[in-house]
Amino acid sequence: MRLVLLGYSKGTPDILKTVATCPDLQKRVSAVMSVSGAVGGSPLANTVTQSVPNLLQYFPDAECDLGDEGALGSLKPEVRKRWLANHFLPKSIRYFSVITYPDAEHLSSILKPSYEKISQVDSRNDSQLIFYDQLIPGSVLPGYLNADHWAVAVPINRTRSFLASTFVDKNAFPREILAEAIVRFVEEELNTR
Repeated sequence: MRLVLLGYSKGTPDILKTVATCPDLQKRVSAVMSVSGAVGGSPLANTVTQSVPNLLQYFPDAECDLGDEGALGSLKPEVRKRWLANHFLPKSIRYFSVITYPDAEHLSSILKPSYEKISQVDSRNDSQLIFYDQLIPGSVLPGYLNADHWAVAVPINRTRSFLASTFVDKNAFPREILAEAIVRFVEEELNTR
């Protein structure tokens, strides 16, 4: 059975590392799809301390433990770019990158400070990642999404009405439609090969 792997945010570099270093898995994977993937890292990782992500464990319904606390360091742009320069992605796998790049009306208020911080490097960002750092080298670009980093994958608007009405106020996004479009697009692309 052939697999299509889908990565969001840090999930994308984790998938890329796995397929680059596990030959047995490479044989089973047809494609990797990145949605708002932290392929090239984030400028935020250079300035945020580990205590900030540690607070996420107290977020309602959070089920993650602290792990080795290396996630933040692995998202520094120099770390991600060095990794990409020193590792080859298997050519037997097709790569796709969907980029998030919202206009001001599609950016939740809670994400505006991080958007402004990254804008000091490049204003073309989704509040967590610059658009070009979301692109897997050599990948097909199915499109750009007019949504912030959280809206495409974190359904806060469906589970936390107070947060959705106050701080995460641009979170409504047709995630199921996006998922179906991704599956159909990848299926068509793989069938043309």
